[in-house]
Amino acid sequence: MLDKDDITNVEKEYGADQIQILEGLEAVRKRPGMYIGTTSLRGLHHLVYEIVDNSVDEALAGYCDTITVTINKDNSVTVTDNGRGIPVGINHKAGIPAVEVVFTVLHAGGKFGGGGYKVSGGLHGVGASVVNALSNWLEVRIYNEGHVYMQRYERGHAIEPLKIIEDCEKDKTGTTVTFMPDDTIFEETVFDFDTLKQRLREMAFLTKNLRIVLRDLRGEEVNEREFHYAGGIREFVTYLNKSKTPLYEDVIYFEGIRENVYVEVAMQHNDSYNESVYSFVNNINTPEGGTHLTGYRNAITKTFNDYARNAKLLKEKDQNLSGDDIREGLTAIISVKIEEPQFEGQTKQKLGNSEARTAVESLVSEQLTWYLEQNPTVAKLICEKSILAQRAREAARKARELTRRKTALDGMALPGKLADCSEKDPEKCEIFIVEGDSAGGSAKTARSRATQAILPLRGKILNVEKARLDKVFSNAEIKAMITAFGTGIHEDFDISKLRYNKIIIMTDADVDGAHIATLMLTFIYRFMPDLIKEGHVYLAQPPLYKLEKNKKVWYAYSDDELNGILAEVGRDSNNKIQRYKGLGEMDADQLWETTMDPESRILLKVTMDEETNSELDLTFTTLMGDKVEPRREFIEENARFVKNLDI
Repeated sequence: MLDKDDITNVEKEYGADQIQILEGLEAVRKRPGMYIGTTSLRGLHHLVYEIVDNSVDEALAGYCDTITVTINKDNSVTVTDNGRGIPVGINHKAGIPAVEVVFTVLHAGGKFGGGGYKVSGGLHGVGASVVNALSNWLEVRIYNEGHVYMQRYERGHAIEPLKIIEDCEKDKTGTTVTFMPDDTIFEETVFDFDTLKQRLREMAFLTKNLRIVLRDLRGEEVNEREFHYAGGIREFVTYLNKSKTPLYEDVIYFEGIRENVYVEVAMQHNDSYNESVYSFVNNINTPEGGTHLTGYRNAITKTFNDYARNAKLLKEKDQNLSGDDIREGLTAIISVKIEEPQFEGQTKQKLGNSEARTAVESLVSEQLTWYLEQNPTVAKLICEKSILAQRAREAARKARELTRRKTALDGMALPGKLADCSEKDPEKCEIFIVEGDSAGGSAKTARSRATQAILPLRGKILNVEKARLDKVFSNAEIKAMITAFGTGIHEDFDISKLRYNKIIIMTDADVDGAHIATLMLTFIYRFMPDLIKEGHVYLAQPPLYKLEKNKKVWYAYSDDELNGILAEVGRDSNNKIQRYKGLGEMDADQLWETTMDPESRILLKVTMDEETNSELDLTFTTLMGDKVEPRREFIEENARFVKNLDI
């Protein structure tokens, strides 16, 4: 966090006239997706993040140390902070109180060069007004100079003037915002505690010493979690590595200011084979990286190669270690604070400021060089792991040549076990990944040959969470999937070559089936994540029960659905109920009707929320990694969400 001394004259400059107006609020309700990305659950939760971001900006400026987020019984949300409070004086350009400008005018705030904030996050500063526009109602209360000010809005419009409603302690300051999302705009309006928990935990990690409290008042008992990390991103790395075995004890940490950019880096290698590096700008996740991530990668690649050469760990004849070699098993957080971040694209997924690259590269090169010299044992461990990774990568390179998608002219045949479809337009095609010959045989008979391809796999595929790249490329089942999909993996990945619009994982509804599906998802997530990001991956939902009575047939996909059918048709002895143990128990007609027919089947789309992708990474590591205790804790915590799983 920047010290108060680094925030030049902010306190005296942050007044009513520092709230600058850029344009009006007309289009938000008509085109909400342009401002929050989507009106799905992800967009709903984004409303909370936008209000919290404003409070975090106060924390970054040094004026707030506690934020409380409360989900109320009526499913409205209240965000309270102990910052300075939004200015209540008249903004002379608008002729109305500054707080009303903030909540009713798009692109109005203290983040547009008016001296209000040195650094800030938020969705281009439009947060408060967009949340207001997309809410049935919103109330703001401001504590300042011994008074409590309040104003209420409905669907973006102030319905009463700002007024003092009561007095408070002279030294009490802060802002409280309560809003109710508009149910005519959002597909769902019920907030998910765990989704908010993950994002707020991340915010607390990124802002040293900030305390964030999340409360849910909707149940019989109050559900409350508190996040407070004095170690900041060092504790973030420890948290992300909790399901892995660190290669060395300490988290390596650097911080400093270069070119007016505040840089913070925390890193620690573990014994896994996957890189988990996350970058942030003013606490905003940048999943596509940008100049700050480029600077970091350049610095560690050069610094480790220089050290390995000087320490004679690399001989003259040896090739340099690649960045991928050095980052194998690395967990790292790169966080920069910058006055005027320039992002590529509306969604702020990639940083473009050139000074961020040079600042990060300079600071990391300097401080990492010093650290390695002072800690030769740690340096040697990292270099030796990187050299092993280099050897495995060379072996993988040879195996990878066999899995790269070729055209027919190149003579690369599709897998022999693949029953391909006849349609050549990928948009119309789908592939079912099925475990076992029995289910594969039924699926091949049941399918629509024009548009549906079947790829049966033998047994459980390799757990890529525990395997180096050379083992991945030499695994027969994984090679079959790579070749069938057509995209290649890692640096060879090209989504334009995808041969099927839908990749459907179809497994039995038992523990083994769930494990196989998780293995497949782990492989896709680690090596082809864009297939998930672009919405191409699905889970088939075969029925659990078949019920027959009086020559009529019903299929039930859950116990609740079965009970509903029984309540309707009667629970007498004429009922015949079959519990399907696996896909192989269904004949081709039943499999088509229940699971494969596009007109009647149920598919679950696999999605990724990049705003909390560090949590997703941790989930895969917990489920598929070596450590038993974190996996047991995860299963115990989440078992209540699992229904109808045969054991």
